[in-house]
Amino acid sequence: MSNKSNIWIIGDIQGCCSPLAELLAQPEIAGNPDAQFWFAGDLVNRGPNSLGTLRLIMSLGERAIAVLGNHDLHLLAVAAGIKKPGKSDTLNGILEAPDSAGLIDWLRRRPMAHYAHHHLLVHAGVLPKWSVNKTLALAAEVESALRGPDWKSLLQKMYGNEPVRWKDAYNGSKRLRVIINALTRMRMCNSRGHMEFAQKGPPGHGGELMPWFDVPNRAIRDDTIVFGHWSTLGLLLRPDVICLDTGCIWGGKLTALRLSDHKVVQVGCAQYQNPTEH
Repeated sequence: MSNKSNIWIIGDIQGCCSPLAELLAQPEIAGNPDAQFWFAGDLVNRGPNSLGTLRLIMSLGERAIAVLGNHDLHLLAVAAGIKKPGKSDTLNGILEAPDSAGLIDWLRRRPMAHYAHHHLLVHAGVLPKWSVNKTLALAAEVESALRGPDWKSLLQKMYGNEPVRWKDAYNGSKRLRVIINALTRMRMCNSRGHMEFAQKGPPGHGGELMPWFDVPNRAIRDDTIVFGHWSTLGLLLRPDVICLDTGCIWGGKLTALRLSDHKVVQVGCAQYQNPTEH
């Protein structure tokens, strides 16, 4: 049974299996055999052991809730033959595993968002006008498509930056693309809440752009949004938003946060990728 005191939320892993194992072995975490783990997405890719990472998380069974990130969706697209692997991808272990089909099937059945105890977990962000219930309902639309028989057609149509804003009237692939982009790719918006994807650095370098969570009059005010995705933002602990991407893949840290009191536990990571090459 999950309660606030035994839930740990873990930031972007990106195939860094050894730091994840080390983090889970920390006394504060390992001392509770009933601990539940929320993962903020980007479980795989660019790190040295994407396959081991996936297997470790899967071994946690119902104790693990992992939302999908952009790298996880990329893996699904590569596995489906829709995208070719990038030069920095480290997905071959999964793609060539004897149970590859089962691994992919497990991954595409993960949620796009998760909510409990007044905390909303997504990989990248939530559009300013979306409430918690709206976010969960829209996430469920993508989840349904990913879990259905036509999941590959969704992946074919999800790529692209347009539209940059949300309209309830959107339907089809345009509607799902906006949802996916907001939940798995968004960092910066303009003051009207329109997404801007070119700016990937820390806040303050985007001119009139601002982090999505600083857009005025956000609909979610009484809950905390927890996300990853933004390593140049790093650890951010505010009452309304928490960022847990602390750049494990770049030689930073892998971070876990206890939901009940926002206690932070971190382990150091070797540098597996050079940010200047991306």
